[in-house]
Amino acid sequence: MKLLIVEDDKRLAAMISRGMSSEGYSCSIAENVASGLAAATDVDLIILDRMLPGGDGVELCRQLRAKGNRVPIIMLTALADVDERIDGLRAGADDYLGKPFDFEELLARVEALVRRAAPQVESPNLQCGDLSINTEEHTAQLRGVDVPLTALEFDLLKLLARHPNRFWSRERIMSRVWPSTAEPETNVVDVYISRLRRKLSAAGATSIIETRRGVGYRLLSPVND
Repeated sequence: MKLLIVEDDKRLAAMISRGMSSEGYSCSIAENVASGLAAATDVDLIILDRMLPGGDGVELCRQLRAKGNRVPIIMLTALADVDERIDGLRAGADDYLGKPFDFEELLARVEALVRRAAPQVESPNLQCGDLSINTEEHTAQLRGVDVPLTALEFDLLKLLARHPNRFWSRERIMSRVWPSTAEPETNVVDVYISRLRRKLSAAGATSIIETRRGVGYRLLSPVND
């Protein structure tokens, strides 16, 4: 997926680019309205700053929509006024995020817009080496041996298995697996990861889930202990 970051703050643009690149996105950067307009022809999503030299993001958004460009746009702004956000949305932006923002929230919004723009029919069967998961039947097996899981344990394993070898931070796991009403306890993800490890180990696998300090957790694939 190709992302265009239209942002004149070079440090912020570089931070967003590094973070998105680490998640598998291909990123390019434009610093003003003219270069943003020129670069917006072959991208899957635009992260657009509200205030730009030589114009502003709202005008760039309007120009893109007037040209028939329907690429999803997330607008960033340091302006807290409700009318400013309304202007951006009415100009054609799909989402709005205030500065300063948490990168994990920006990433979650990007992923939501990507899913909305290109919905995919996913197979109910996930396979990671010898680990088999059926998302419709809510079952998991390791070399044919059932791994008994609670609903939350299953959802956690499913998330990791859909993206093998990819690290997930505690915050992203919480936002994807736990209900929005859940209390954000700092160690709840660690507890459930530990439970998963014990149950997978009981089924005959070890060293499946890797922890990297300060980064998060990932399911190693292929799972073939």
